[in-house]
Amino acid sequence: MPFTQLVKQRSLAMILSSLPEHPCNSAELEQYSTSGDIAAMLTMEILSRGDLDDDSVVVDLGAGNGIFGISTALVGASQVVLVEIDQSACAVAFEAIKKVDMGDVVEVMCCSVDASLDLTGVDLVISNPPWGLQTPKADRPFLEAMIRSGATCYLVHSAEATHIEPFFERSGWGVERWWEADFALPAKFSHHSRRQSRTRAAFWRLTPP
Repeated sequence: MPFTQLVKQRSLAMILSSLPEHPCNSAELEQYSTSGDIAAMLTMEILSRGDLDDDSVVVDLGAGNGIFGISTALVGASQVVLVEIDQSACAVAFEAIKKVDMGDVVEVMCCSVDASLDLTGVDLVISNPPWGLQTPKADRPFLEAMIRSGATCYLVHSAEATHIEPFFERSGWGVERWWEADFALPAKFSHHSRRQSRTRAAFWRLTPP
């Protein structure tokens, strides 16, 4: 499908909502599902800002079931790489890719995000990393990878995070916090006291110097 034939946000959200859900098996990795509505909204925002076109190479760091990366593929990205360390999440991501018939565009790398990850030639990075609520500074390798990429980045993180702006500004990056939304947290882990709770996430657009 030509890139100019954009998928409308509501239709995109419906497709994304039908993907196999993130297994969310690890409290240590702070694994939470992202709704189709939020992923579609983020994708349409990226499009509206001109940060994604039909030549774009996209990397989704800490991809989970791949919902962010797959969303960019559905609206025209030429190549998408989902980077995820958890084997069960990688398996679900493969299922999701198959469901939307995007195997020729989207691939999965089941590996950690560290200094050895090659981000050469990447045009856009999207990441919803561990926020560091369970393991302090668990997000640091993801933030460092974004800087190494030299690409425009979209970050989803805790709305209470105060270190994002100074971390990127020290390296001369542009930092824009442009949106907030609630994420539903199923009570699958011991630190969730209620059957289901919610947490506030913020969204940043990060641009290299």
